[in-house]
Amino acid sequence: MKMALSFKLSELIGTVFYIGRMPFAPGTLGSLAALITWYVIKPIMIDPLFLLVTGGLFFIGIAISEILTKEWDKKDPKEIVFDEWVGMWIALYLCPHEIKWGFVAFIFFRLFDIFKPGPVQVMDDMDDSIGVMMDDVVAGILACLVTQSILYFN
Repeated sequence: MKMALSFKLSELIGTVFYIGRMPFAPGTLGSLAALITWYVIKPIMIDPLFLLVTGGLFFIGIAISEILTKEWDKKDPKEIVFDEWVGMWIALYLCPHEIKWGFVAFIFFRLFDIFKPGPVQVMDDMDDSIGVMMDDVVAGILACLVTQSILYFN
């Protein structure tokens, strides 16, 4: 009973309320949900707190990924989109509260997550729950750096 409950809760959170079960582009839809949520909560959350919450979500994501990868017997199930959420929030860190900058970060995050250049691919090649999370974390860091660079020179 306890294991079934932890699995169901992990599935609910890991799929971000079953967005990960969508038949088309679940990662993009999960990232979009993270963008919308960021846009709603950004005015009431200072940047250091946002970063702290994102870090906490990362560790929750590792635990959830551990449960789901074992239960589903898959290395990196596409149904898990909680990792996209965390990566997207990293990409949005320090972005001004303007939807255009949110979409800039979104586009770069999706590009890095889909094409997996260099270190993103290295993290994706890991065979554990940390690997499930880390490719999106690195994609988010790269997207954040590019977005902040564009903001600086804009």
